[in-house]
Amino acid sequence: MINASHLSRKYGEATVLHDVSFTCEEGQILGIIGHNGAGKTTLLKILSGLIKPDSGSLTIGGVDVLSDPMQVKCQLGYLPEESRLYETMTVPDYLRFFGEIYGLDRETVDSRAGILLAQLSLNPDGKRIGNLSKGMKRKVAIARTLIHDPAILVYDEPGSGLDPMTSRFIIEYLKDLRNRGKTIILSAHNLNQVEEICDLVMILKQGDVVIRGTMPELREQFGSIRYEVWFHLLGESPLTLPVGTEKSGNLWMSTVRSVPDLNALTSDISNNGGVVERIESKYPSLEEILMKIGK
Repeated sequence: MINASHLSRKYGEATVLHDVSFTCEEGQILGIIGHNGAGKTTLLKILSGLIKPDSGSLTIGGVDVLSDPMQVKCQLGYLPEESRLYETMTVPDYLRFFGEIYGLDRETVDSRAGILLAQLSLNPDGKRIGNLSKGMKRKVAIARTLIHDPAILVYDEPGSGLDPMTSRFIIEYLKDLRNRGKTIILSAHNLNQVEEICDLVMILKQGDVVIRGTMPELREQFGSIRYEVWFHLLGESPLTLPVGTEKSGNLWMSTVRSVPDLNALTSDISNNGGVVERIESKYPSLEEILMKIGK
């Protein structure tokens, strides 16, 4: 579906992207993350046909984006980080305007708009866009990206600046779009959400691809499993607790990083009159992986 090869881009003398290559198959969500200035937004703009790379090639749905960007835009919906909307318009007029740009007739646009507003739980109640809340405006912007029923969505921080409930709603909606066959490329600062919904994750660092893969693949390369042991100690126990052991309510919690250490700790707890309540396996989070990579 998407095939990017050796994309590079400079602004003046500054290299923003360097030799970026990746693929994304139909019906997948690819998350692009990295620290500020890593090149995420520039890459998303290249994917959307808004700017051209200095070198490299890019095909989307079999179309060469660099030679025919208009053709790609017909099958793609782009959401910038800021929802820049025509605030004097009502929502139906705004969606009709963009529907006409894509060559859709009024009946088709109104039908799709009604479905999208229902799916997004958006009831503008005749208000002009400028009078809507920030969360409602973001939903309008998302509806605009979908009005022409594109196969590919490129979203820059779709939950940016939204309250937790609206942000969660949008994440669930993106899952539903993937289930309906949409291919989604997104960037987001909320790494927990990226970890939750993305089939693939690509980490950029100063314009270079550090790693790309599934979360299990990233964890295997940049981290290892750890075990949290939650336990009770009954009365005065001679047990020497591992460094970093914490107490929460009536339970103690110790962390170990290998099965032999886990077996040794649980045996020590049992032999010293304690009771193991539960053992939880923990994998490194995407945030921890990004911290290891650094800026």
